[in-house]
Amino acid sequence: MHIVLFEPEIPPNTGNIARLCAATATDLHLIEPLGFSLEDKYLKRAGLDYWPYVSVFVWPDWEAYIEAAGHNHRHVMASSKRGVAVHEVAYDSNDALVFGPETRGLPNDLMDKYTDHVRIPMWGKVRSLNLSTAVGIVLYQAYAATGVLNGK
Repeated sequence: MHIVLFEPEIPPNTGNIARLCAATATDLHLIEPLGFSLEDKYLKRAGLDYWPYVSVFVWPDWEAYIEAAGHNHRHVMASSKRGVAVHEVAYDSNDALVFGPETRGLPNDLMDKYTDHVRIPMWGKVRSLNLSTAVGIVLYQAYAATGVLNGK
C-alpha cells in the first residue's frame, strides 16, 4: 500500500501526511508540480523530526510515477464527489491510494482512467475534509480491511 499525492499545494498538509506515513511505514509518492519546496519550513514543521522515517518519492508527472513505481498497483482514486464509500471498498495490500490537490481535487481525465474510486461520506454542511484528515481516514480504513491493524 502506498499514498500518492497528485500536485499537492499546502505544505502543512503534506507534512502531516508524511508523519502519518512514518507512523504506518507507508511509502509517500508526490507528483509534481508541488505547491511548495521540499525545504519549506511549514512542511518540515508538520512532519516534525520524523522525516528520516518516511520513504518519499517525487515524480515529475503522473506518467513517470506510473512507469517507475505505479505500474503494478491498483489505483484507488479519492474524491469528495464520486466513488464507493470508504468503508465499502474491497482494499488490497497492493493498492495505491491517490489524492488530488486541496483546491480542486483529482482532474476528471485522471479519474476517468481508473475505475476504483473512494469517497468519505459527509452529511454536514462541508464540501470536503482537510486533505491530511482524508488521507488518514482512507489509509486506516484500508489497513483495517486488509488486516494490517490486527495485533497492532
